[in-house]
Amino acid sequence: MSVIDHADSARQTEAAALDAYSAIVTAVAARVLPSVVSLRIGNTGERAGAGSGVVITADGFVLTSAHVVAATRRGQAELADGRELEFEVVGADRLSDLAVVRVRGADLTPASLGDADALQVGQLVVAVGNPLGFGGTVTAGVVSALGRSLPTRAGSATRLVENVIQTDAALNPGNSGGALADSGGSLVGVNTAVAGIGLGLAVPINDATRRIIGTLMRDGRYRRAYLGIAGGHRPLPPRLIAAIGRSGGVGVSEVIERSPAAKAGVRVKDVILAVDGVDIESAGELQRLMLGEAIGRPLVLTVLRDEQVIDVTVVPGELTE
Repeated sequence: MSVIDHADSARQTEAAALDAYSAIVTAVAARVLPSVVSLRIGNTGERAGAGSGVVITADGFVLTSAHVVAATRRGQAELADGRELEFEVVGADRLSDLAVVRVRGADLTPASLGDADALQVGQLVVAVGNPLGFGGTVTAGVVSALGRSLPTRAGSATRLVENVIQTDAALNPGNSGGALADSGGSLVGVNTAVAGIGLGLAVPINDATRRIIGTLMRDGRYRRAYLGIAGGHRPLPPRLIAAIGRSGGVGVSEVIERSPAAKAGVRVKDVILAVDGVDIESAGELQRLMLGEAIGRPLVLTVLRDEQVIDVTVVPGELTE
């Protein structure tokens, strides 16, 4: 093959790859755009606040970011077909930065919910939203990283949103609450923040967030259990690993005064090994067990204290803002 033929072949290969990439992004955009809405906060003629949302049910439930609707209970939603409908906030959970609003209208197109837990680094994703007031904007990129944590705060309560998706799909103010879709057009994340130049973060759609979304739709709020401790992973020395068959647990660095943990006798320097028989090694694993169902129900903490394994019974309270 001559040099010219080789160059032609390379160009044809590149063109075919570009066409395939374009075809995927175009197909995703066509599938997701009808489900993305622009949310406007403020009086008529004002743009006191704006963001994006994603229709998730045909009868008008729209998923967005909690910080987008933090200052209001209602506003206007502009649909992809140009309709402008009033919306009302159904429920918001600032500790996951998720909220659900309701619009009253017919013939809405819901997005298909995917599973962010199936994503892989390098996978193509498409962001659809309304950045800087430009409606129906589509950007594409890849999953840059998985397993990031996003700190959130609600009043005095703080929490880490786990398994946050990092993407290089361009995000700008107004993208918050918009869709992050996989190559099949399924919603795998809710865009929430710009982490830096060329880096964006999205709250994942998975079993944990589906539970939050469903509860917000039904009850208007999401309840979490509260122990009143701070800490993180603490590895155990080799002699204890051999003795108890565990490599680490959650080391307690602080016990909040008058908290459920304090009342139960949990101490600083304790290492929590298990909760009701479920082994834990990180604060995230402990956090995932603090569901609303645990509020007011005695839990047995298996604790390593002074090189002795003991059980401590604690009754979690409700985490309040």
